[in-house]
Amino acid sequence: MAKRTGTVSVDDVLAAIDTARDKVMADEVKGLVKLGLPRGVATKMVEDRYRQRQDGEEQETESNLSWGDMS
Repeated sequence: MAKRTGTVSVDDVLAAIDTARDKVMADEVKGLVKLGLPRGVATKMVEDRYRQRQDGEEQETESNLSWGDMS
């Protein structure tokens, strides 16, 4: 097996992460629609949940930074 030794730009990594996130969100919406929710409601639920996760991570990062200032 050949060993690849290339570099990947940060922009390519971020684009891949965004694409993967969008796919996961679309799959979640499809699952909720199959359960009987209207597509608009399902989309809003998934977007709100993603936003909550993102906000929680930002708050966690901010609290970790404040602990560093105490030492």
